[in-house]
Amino acid sequence: MGKVYVFDHPLIQHKLTMVRDVNTGTKEFRELTDEISTLMAFEITRDLPLEDVTVQTPVSEASAKVLAGKKLGIVPILRAGLGMVDGILKLIPAAKVGHVGLYRDPETLQPVEYYVKLPSDVEERDFIVVDPMLATGGSAVEAIHSLKKRGAVSIKFMCLVACPEGVEAIKEAHPDVDIYIAALDEKLNDHGYIVPGLGDAGDRLFGTK
Repeated sequence: MGKVYVFDHPLIQHKLTMVRDVNTGTKEFRELTDEISTLMAFEITRDLPLEDVTVQTPVSEASAKVLAGKKLGIVPILRAGLGMVDGILKLIPAAKVGHVGLYRDPETLQPVEYYVKLPSDVEERDFIVVDPMLATGGSAVEAIHSLKKRGAVSIKFMCLVACPEGVEAIKEAHPDVDIYIAALDEKLNDHGYIVPGLGDAGDRLFGTK
């Protein structure tokens, strides 16, 4: 069963408060999202496997650890998820980046896949699907489904702000997926926005309305 991790690190919480602030402009919002993503990547990679090696220091030989070569993939949900990619790549520069594009059907209100591009070795990678917000959960559920139907078997989901409705949607549709969030907020409002949330992450990242 997938687990839910809420990061309480002081630096993450401090920067998230600034991201929430309505007075934070596009440049600062983008930089803070990047920084929080780096800090969250530090936590989400805590269980990466290691292997033993021998290294020659200036003094003597030493037994040491290196990553065991596990292949990683980062998959932002377009478009807001793009704002989290560079922050993760700072820590994991060798990770491959895929993309999943979804839009909401105006009649059914359900997410519809319009673009998917993933690394060729999908089955061999651990994927981190990223999106700043987890509101209704519809986009996240569909993005994870898009990866699974193309052969992905190891998937984590990471976002800045979530609400209980979105968390439950992922847990119900994809019980094998762990969820990593910086804040679990109160609820969704009647317009589908997280309360208190941070507004529309895509608009705030890219300066659009």
